[in-house]
Amino acid sequence: MASDRFEKQMGFIVEADKLKRISRQTILTDHSRQETSAEHSWHLGVMALVLSEYSQTGIDLLRVLKMVLIHDLVEIDAGDTYCYDQVERQDQEEREEKAADRLFGLLPGDQAGELRGLWEEFEARKTAEARFAAALDRVQPVLQNYHTQGEIWKKNRIA
Repeated sequence: MASDRFEKQMGFIVEADKLKRISRQTILTDHSRQETSAEHSWHLGVMALVLSEYSQTGIDLLRVLKMVLIHDLVEIDAGDTYCYDQVERQDQEEREEKAADRLFGLLPGDQAGELRGLWEEFEARKTAEARFAAALDRVQPVLQNYHTQGEIWKKNRIA
């Protein structure tokens, strides 16, 4: 019989799988479709591994990896808010806080506290790790946009 801790962890893992269904505005570099938030988080992890040497200060790479893996989990409930959508951005913080409460609350207390803390650290962007993770989060869509010749910007009449 599984322990309560293990059941909570497995429930969180199953819930986290829902991030695969959240579409982002970013187009894959092969132009085939929009990426998912889960793919975005994975891509940031790869970027962190490869580009960590460019951080201006020493960073804890494992901490950065944890942040980029969990930073968008709130989108399971709150959805992905396009940075150019001024209407959706108005209540984004409130929606994401509520989602964080629910999602991280699925975990055992110690893990809920750790992951919620990492999410909040990423959002605050005050530590070297959070600033590096946030920089990757900003660069990745620009890189994708460059390699798709601005396809999504053109579609949304941004450029």
